[in-house]
Amino acid sequence: MLYYLFDWLAGFDFPGARLFQYISFRAALAIITSLFISIIIGKKVIYVLRNKQIGEDIRDLGLAGQMEKKGTPTMGGLLIIASILVPVLLLTKLHNIYIILMIFTTVWLGLLGFADDYIKVYKKNKEGLAGKKKLIGQVILGIIIGMVMAFHPDVVIKEKMKKSEITSTDAIFTFDNATKTTTAFTDSPAEHSTKTTIPFIKNNEFDYTWLTHWLGDESGILTTIVYILIIIFIIAAVSNGANLTDGLDGLAAGISSIIAVGIAVLAYVSGNAIFADYLNIMYIPNISEVVIFTAALIGACIGFYWWNCYPAQIFMGDTGSLTLGGMIAVLCIIIRKELLIPILCGIFVVQSLSVIIQVCYFKYTKKKYGEGKRYLLMAPLHHHYQKKGFHEAKIVQRFIIVGIMLAVLTVVTLKVR
Repeated sequence: MLYYLFDWLAGFDFPGARLFQYISFRAALAIITSLFISIIIGKKVIYVLRNKQIGEDIRDLGLAGQMEKKGTPTMGGLLIIASILVPVLLLTKLHNIYIILMIFTTVWLGLLGFADDYIKVYKKNKEGLAGKKKLIGQVILGIIIGMVMAFHPDVVIKEKMKKSEITSTDAIFTFDNATKTTTAFTDSPAEHSTKTTIPFIKNNEFDYTWLTHWLGDESGILTTIVYILIIIFIIAAVSNGANLTDGLDGLAAGISSIIAVGIAVLAYVSGNAIFADYLNIMYIPNISEVVIFTAALIGACIGFYWWNCYPAQIFMGDTGSLTLGGMIAVLCIIIRKELLIPILCGIFVVQSLSVIIQVCYFKYTKKKYGEGKRYLLMAPLHHHYQKKGFHEAKIVQRFIIVGIMLAVLTVVTLKVR
């Protein structure tokens, strides 16, 4: 909203109004605003939740210090969501299709997670919302995201033209008030595409049509179906991975903030023709607005970490963890870097795999030996280390260090191929 106001004031040469044209300026404001909301307003939110006795009912799993957390206010995901949506509504171009998608994703998954927390807290049902119902919600979101990505007229990419096709006048750009030359994407046609980026490959673009071309899919219907199914899988996997990671104080918030920084870098270079040309990656028009959303996400996660780090004064609950994972998944999809998720979101992936391995191993040994055995002391992985005697604060910090290394490796893939 403020963007449109200052864009109008810029026509009257209002001092400072043109600053709102810069992505970097609005992204900085988004971080500051989300930090302010999550830290300053967060204290009052914790007070209200504690007074209303909206606390976590914790099962005794035999973990050190676990029962001391009983009664800690939960549903802190509402604070994260508010800290994201307020700066996004104020500072972004709300007509941008990618911003619309991210707002919808945030609200949709926020409601899904809230329903789960509500059942746990108010209905005293420790199981919360049934897993099938969560999955249905994620599937519906995946279908909507997939349909928009496949058919909306504003969701396009530009690929670099061959040098022989570029004239001298094609290579003039104005960036930050300085005229620069580049062989980038001027006059190249904007096109709908199911292409994405493959890490570590020189010509690093993969088109999902390759999966169905051998079937003679001339209309592209099968490609669209496969594409939507992959999107559904990614959203469900990352969302549930973040949910599993939310088991120690500060772990999910800390890891999510690091992942968001990596996404912000990827979105910025993908939305800037000069950097996209230099890095030899696809240019995505209008994707730069996503940097502001991601900046708000970074500020919200760091601000929530202020209250959620050990010993936690508030838990995010499924309201926060499901939403964070889903937002991260959709962000990676719209900037066409979803194949980088195993690296960037490596912590989420390992946490999910640890649960899958634990369950499969237990079933296998039960069938073979008549008695189920566990591969890990406890799943997800962070509980395994707790059982081994590591303090949860140390586990969180080491996971965050690994998350930082994975984020750096993800950014490095832009150049190393």
